[in-house]
Amino acid sequence: MTEPSPTKPAQALPLAGIRVIDYSHFLAGPHMSRCLSAMGAEVIKVERPVAGDAGRASPTLVKGQSGYFLQQNMGKQGLCINLRDPRGLEMMHKLTDSADVFVENYRPGALNKLGLGYEELSRRNPKLVYCSVSAYGHTGPDSARPGFGLIAEAKSGAMSLIGVPGEPPPLFRMPIADMYAGMHGVSAICAALFGRVSSGCGQHIDIALYDCMISMHDFAAQSYLMSGGKELPVQTGHDLPQSTVYGAFSANDGYLVIAAQMTDTWKSLARLIGGEDYAADTRLHDQAGRNANREAILARVTAWTKAHSVQACCAALDAAGVPAAPVQTIDQVLSDPQTLARGMVVEQDHPVLGKIRLPNLPFRFSECDTSPSGPAPLLGQHNREIAASVGFSPVEIDAMERDGVLYSETQA
Repeated sequence: MTEPSPTKPAQALPLAGIRVIDYSHFLAGPHMSRCLSAMGAEVIKVERPVAGDAGRASPTLVKGQSGYFLQQNMGKQGLCINLRDPRGLEMMHKLTDSADVFVENYRPGALNKLGLGYEELSRRNPKLVYCSVSAYGHTGPDSARPGFGLIAEAKSGAMSLIGVPGEPPPLFRMPIADMYAGMHGVSAICAALFGRVSSGCGQHIDIALYDCMISMHDFAAQSYLMSGGKELPVQTGHDLPQSTVYGAFSANDGYLVIAAQMTDTWKSLARLIGGEDYAADTRLHDQAGRNANREAILARVTAWTKAHSVQACCAALDAAGVPAAPVQTIDQVLSDPQTLARGMVVEQDHPVLGKIRLPNLPFRFSECDTSPSGPAPLLGQHNREIAASVGFSPVEIDAMERDGVLYSETQA
C-alpha cells in the first residue's frame, strides 16, 4: 500500500475523472486498463453474454472464479451487454460518447463490423483516445494474422536467445509480450491524454505484441546490426559469454544468480573465491580478459557455489558487495519480506470467495494511494448503475434485463 506523505494532504489520483471503456479480453488490454484504474480512472469492463471475457475460464478456478481474471480486472465496474441488439449498441455508443479512452484487443477491422471501430467512435467523440492491441498491429503483411503472446515471443527472436544450445527453447512461463504491450499502452494513453489538453483531440494508438517484443531487444539487435551482420546471438545456456560473470549457478541445495561482470565487482568475487592472488590477476581486470578466460572462471565459480548452500553463498556474496540472489520459487517470493514490505501482495474481499490475495501493481506515488479500489467485478455486476449513468430509465433497464440485452452472473 502506498502511504501519502504525512506532511502534505493526499492528492487525487492522477487519472481521477477519466472514463475508460475496456472492451478487451484475456491479458494485454485488461492489464492496461487495470493500471489505468489503479491510477484513478473509472474503468468499465464490457463483456458479452453469457460467458463474458474468455479469461474468466482460465485457471486457477475456485468456485467458478478465475484467479487470472481476478488479477487483471480488479478495481473495474462490470457491464455484460449484447451489442447485436440495437439497444445494446445504443448503450455502448452512449458510453463511448461519454468516455475519454476506449481499449480493445481484437483483430484489426473486427470492431468495424459492430460499429465500434476508431473511425466511427472518433466521429461521434473527437476527444476519444482509442487504443488497439493486436498481435501484429494494423499495418503490414501480417496484420490480419491471429496471434498470442507466445507467437510474438517466438517470432520476435526472443525465444531463440534462451535455453540450452541444441534443445528447443523453453517457454518464458510469464506473459512477457502481453504484459509489456499493456505497459506500453498505459504510457501511450497517458501521453495521448496529455496531448489532448492542447490539441483538443484524441487519436488512435496502435500497439502490436510483436513490435513490443522487438523493441525489448538490446544486446542481440545491437550486436547483429552494429557488426554488419557478423555477430548472430544464439542460446548460451546459463550465462552471458560477453559478460563474464553474469549468470545462474548451482549450489548444493538449489540455484542462485551472480552479477559480477563489472571489474570492481569481479575483483570482490575473485577475492572471495580465490583470495588476494586471484583478485590481483591483471589478465582478468577487464571485460575482454574475463571473456577470454570464461570457461576457467566459470569452473572456479561453480566449484565454490557447489560447495555451499544457496543461503551461505548469498550471505558471503552480500558481505563482499557482489550482487547476487537466490532463484526463488513462488512460495518463497510471496513470503519474502521485501515483497511484503513493498505491498506487492494485496488482500481483497470478494463476494464469492471471501478473502483473496493477489499480486499488486508496481508503481508508487508519494502523494496518493494507488491500492486497488476493489476486486474484479462479477459478470454484469454493475449493469444497472452503468445503464442509468448514460440515461436509461429503470423501465428500459428492466426490459433490457428481461430480454437478455443486459446479462449478469446472478441470472445464470
